[in-house]
Amino acid sequence: MIEALLDPLGYDFFVRALLAAVVVGTVCAVVGTFVVLRGIAFIGDAVAHASFPGVVAAYLLAIPFYLGAAVAAIATALAIGYVTRRARIRADTAIGVLFAGTFAFGVFLYSTIEGYVADLFSFLFGYLLSIDLSDLIALTALGGVVLLIVGVFWKELLYATFDPQGAAASGLRVAWLEYLFLALVALTIVISLQAVGIILVVAMLVTPAAAAQLLTVRFGSLMALAIVLAVASSVAGLYLSFWLDVASGATIVLVQTALFLAILVLSPRTRLRRRFRRAATAGA
Repeated sequence: MIEALLDPLGYDFFVRALLAAVVVGTVCAVVGTFVVLRGIAFIGDAVAHASFPGVVAAYLLAIPFYLGAAVAAIATALAIGYVTRRARIRADTAIGVLFAGTFAFGVFLYSTIEGYVADLFSFLFGYLLSIDLSDLIALTALGGVVLLIVGVFWKELLYATFDPQGAAASGLRVAWLEYLFLALVALTIVISLQAVGIILVVAMLVTPAAAAQLLTVRFGSLMALAIVLAVASSVAGLYLSFWLDVASGATIVLVQTALFLAILVLSPRTRLRRRFRRAATAGA
């Protein structure tokens, strides 16, 4: 068993992937906690798909994909916030319109490239084991920026999350904080793209925080548990993908989903466990 855990560490690509998994899991859990509490999980999926044209444009312009993805993701996230506020329409309507339009533009750009571009296609599903040193440095830097901003504006973000009307009445610029948070969500998604891909990134953002919410109601404990669950499931999923020679992103998400379901059944905060006990007692 110990050899099975230590052998993969002899490969540089696995060590890089392991470090990236820890960074991605931590950042996703921190930002995902706010996403879950705000009830805007769908925006993660929308912004993830909206980053695709940025990735394709970066390939066409021969610039780092993180730059292209960040520009597209942040622009779309801010546009969602602006359209929702200015046009006075529901957020899910704005998300649906911009999500479809930006992703369609990405597919359009992709169709202009002659031949099959495997590197771009891998961003749809992720491939954590392909991360090189420059990718690791870039996502670590971006992750550090996200965590730093959350730390600086911790009280303001927390206040605006739980009581936006009260925050506005106290003088906080709630609209500005909303745009800032949307930008943080966009950067978090960019960080996660190569790990789990555009299609699965919303699970990385939401599932650990949702699982932690089943175990505690205190915000500090919720975020701490989300980080532990996200990092643990990322590391476990990476090892399983290495041993089984399967997709790393999908394996990580499956481990997270399994943890969520296990907590759902076993958590004292849910009624499933009580129902099973009552059924067993009645049967006896």
